[in-house]
Amino acid sequence: MSVDPKYWTEAQATGGGRNGLSKLADGKLTVTMASPKELGGSGAGHNPEELFALGYAACYLGAMRFAAQSEKLGTVPDDATVKAKVGIGPRAEGGFGLAVELEVSLPGVAADVAAKIVERGHFICPYSHLTRNGLAVKTTLA
Repeated sequence: MSVDPKYWTEAQATGGGRNGLSKLADGKLTVTMASPKELGGSGAGHNPEELFALGYAACYLGAMRFAAQSEKLGTVPDDATVKAKVGIGPRAEGGFGLAVELEVSLPGVAADVAAKIVERGHFICPYSHLTRNGLAVKTTLA
């Protein structure tokens, strides 16, 4: 997989990781992190799964708009929504994994057109690509 990034962002986590602070390098967003109660945490902050769900929902909706316009499939209405549900749990082989469910609403769009827009959005969206094909990650020790 070859990607030619046109934009980069940077974030840093401190403290306990899932229980600490995460912030963007540009200072525009700082989030208090806390493991959810379901995983033994306090639930008194946010968690990576929530942030992933926010990003995936927004990105997928944008990808559908891009597909509809660039491929002349129709129009994605202003009141269209994508709900991203992200779950985390243990993998059979060890470690943890994510599960994702997407619910798309395209009010007023014919079912066949909506299905094509959803399909092309899934192909275009980088979050969807990640979930299908994995991600090349470079890790360095500072």
